Amino acid sequence: MLILILERNDKMKKIPNIVSTKDLSYIEDMFNWHFVLCKKAYSYSELVCDEEISKHMMEVAKKHERICGKLIKMLGADN
Repeated sequence: MLILILERNDKMKKIPNIVSTKDLSYIEDMFNWHFVLCKKAYSYSELVCDEEISKHMMEVAKKHERICGKLIKMLGADN
């Protein structure tokens, strides 16, 4: 079974320009999850007193912000 799946994946060289409703729903969930984490990490970075923890929380926020950007770019929304 796994071999058949791998063979099918090898044949798909180009990602189709069509996004199904199920795919869009999954991407929307991923975006919302990362967006909320980005906002929370940014908020926590301003609330904590420890400078090192604040720095790490900003890094976490930026990481999730980059992922949100990649999801938007993947959908072609920035064109």
